[in-house]
Amino acid sequence: MIENNRLEFKRVLNDSLEKEVVGFLNYHEGGEIHIGIDDNGTIFGVEDSDEMQKRIVDRIKNNIYPSTMGLFDVVTVNMDEKNIVKVIISSGSEKPYYIRKYGMSPGGCFLRVGTTVQQMNKEMIDSLYSKRIRNSLGQLVSPRQDLSFKQLKIFYEENGFDLNNKFLNNLELYTEDNKFNYAAYLLADENGISMKVAKYSGTDKVDLIENAEFGYCSLIKATESILNKLEIENITKTKITSTVRKENRLVDPTALREAVINAIIHNEYTNGIPPVFEIFADRFVITSSGGLPQELNQAEFFDGISAPRNKELMRVFKDVKLVEQLGSGVQRILKMYDRSIFKFSPNFLKVSFPMENVGENVGENVGENVGENPFKPNNTQTKIISLVKLDRHVTQEELSKQLNKSVRTIERNMKTLQEAKIIARIGSNTTGYWEVLK
Repeated sequence: MIENNRLEFKRVLNDSLEKEVVGFLNYHEGGEIHIGIDDNGTIFGVEDSDEMQKRIVDRIKNNIYPSTMGLFDVVTVNMDEKNIVKVIISSGSEKPYYIRKYGMSPGGCFLRVGTTVQQMNKEMIDSLYSKRIRNSLGQLVSPRQDLSFKQLKIFYEENGFDLNNKFLNNLELYTEDNKFNYAAYLLADENGISMKVAKYSGTDKVDLIENAEFGYCSLIKATESILNKLEIENITKTKITSTVRKENRLVDPTALREAVINAIIHNEYTNGIPPVFEIFADRFVITSSGGLPQELNQAEFFDGISAPRNKELMRVFKDVKLVEQLGSGVQRILKMYDRSIFKFSPNFLKVSFPMENVGENVGENVGENVGENPFKPNNTQTKIISLVKLDRHVTQEELSKQLNKSVRTIERNMKTLQEAKIIARIGSNTTGYWEVLK
């Protein structure tokens, strides 16, 4: 292992952390810092990696400006049976970044150059500042100021966060003059943003058979609804031969999920065009507006270099476990598909997943169609089905208590089960009952 323009080694955590992070934030490719490895690439590891991660997060959040939230990730990885703390840094869109106590000056601004970090001169600082992006979601004022965030708070609470009255401030949902910004608008309980899942009977847009709409609610809730819808549409084909049973999804589910989330997080919402999801007879197509962020070219995009267009959204999606690690989404897609599924234009980015097994005679080797399994319940949904079988009059509040989940979580999962035709509500909400269909 050797250092390069995107990789810095540190034997121990020291006072130069902020300088190195600033250097990568200002570098157009970002980079990584590995703590527990010396300059020669020898792995020593670190003690108490959890505590070190907390210290690093605190230092980056508080000692660097502009805000770095959504632009870095801190994880522990194991190398040679030793813990290494890895700091992953994206290229920022509000350059120049600087060490707060020194201000936007040569003493506070740095840039990664080769395997070193160099101090910027005043001309470089002024040039970067003049190009700073000013139409970010965090700087645009929300078209509405009467916003509420009940849905967003539920998602945070479900992921173990203990919320306080600074919740919205911590998520950076206000402009400098204390008004809700556009990121807040997208994450609020009500907004004017809607995303569509369109389904066609053929390979073109002539015959539209379904146009489902998800939105006018928190972007997190809308994202989960779209993921659930595509999970149902991405059926499992089962083929039994004389020697083996084969099961294949039409599209790899991990790659599809990553493409959906990437499209929603990195979409250019300021132009009023939301992402679109389309299902044809031979492919799934996901289109987001805005093209590539200006910091990236196509080669850097495929290399997994991260430069989030909407860092406020990236931070929230990571908090609620919809994103695992910065820069990992494209790499997961490329494990299953080649680069040809991506189409780039100045204003749009399109991912087209070809369907597998289209037109295949399922069960042809046993003389009959062995059927399709359109939906596989998750762990919570499986428990709901079992409890409904025991008591078809069980209420969602009772299920919430028995499964130790919020009522909102139960409602969301039961809606998914109903859409998948796994369960059905018979009769009214007050006097009716639940029935397991299959």
